[in-house]
Amino acid sequence: MSRGFVKEGDQEEAPIIPPRAALPAGVINYVTPHGMDMLLSERESLEKERDAIDTDDEDEHRRETAVVNEKLNLLQERINSARVLDPSEQPEDEVRFGAEVSYQIGTDKKVHTIQIVGVDEADVQAKKIAFVAPISRALTGKKIGEVADFKLGNEIRKLKVVDIQY
Repeated sequence: MSRGFVKEGDQEEAPIIPPRAALPAGVINYVTPHGMDMLLSERESLEKERDAIDTDDEDEHRRETAVVNEKLNLLQERINSARVLDPSEQPEDEVRFGAEVSYQIGTDKKVHTIQIVGVDEADVQAKKIAFVAPISRALTGKKIGEVADFKLGNEIRKLKVVDIQY
């Protein structure tokens, strides 16, 4: 049928679903065991949300269901691509995925601590930083006492690893 004979109200636009946290092309989707639990819990919540959609308006029900289904599809892709790395299996003397690393910036005595995690569990407020973030990449592979160069804008800061915990 020609689009000229379709009522304007029948032309439904596809819902716009915000993308999940960025994972660069070709990068393995590493997650901690806790991160995988979070993804599975999120899937369960979305399935419950979909089942609880309650509206008498058929069009609204279809739209709401489409939104939740698309979120579920994106989430399932992440779950399917996830590779769980247990932090307890990492070398204890080296900064690796899952490490909680404490470091100092330059000559400043203040100690900063972050945990290197998967992109879906990253939360700056909780000091959980994605393994693909520049600071994580700078610190990965370093041992206690070693210094990493961290480029921040036009300046390079020296990050000294002072502790590593798993």
